[in-house]
Amino acid sequence: MLCQWSSYGYELMEKLAAFGLQMMNPGTFYRTLRQMEKDGMVSSTWDTSVAGPVRRVYSITQAGEVYLKFWADSLNQYQKTMNTFFELYTSPMAQHKQEDD
Repeated sequence: MLCQWSSYGYELMEKLAAFGLQMMNPGTFYRTLRQMEKDGMVSSTWDTSVAGPVRRVYSITQAGEVYLKFWADSLNQYQKTMNTFFELYTSPMAQHKQEDD
């Protein structure tokens, strides 16, 4: 999500839940964001422009984008492997073999 827009933690948690990802403990979520910042994957600034409390706004870094692309490519390869497995497993030849066993 941070590739598309910068956001603050609570908004990120809400959007993750909207995508069907289970709402995580806020303490765990913010610790994860801080660790990602320590690792150079995200950066943060304080937003004082809105009424109400000051909020920390997170953005993805260039290193974070590189890391994200690496994981997306890895998951894409994994998905292809799984698709090949299921195509072979559910093929008529494989089903015929299962019936013989």
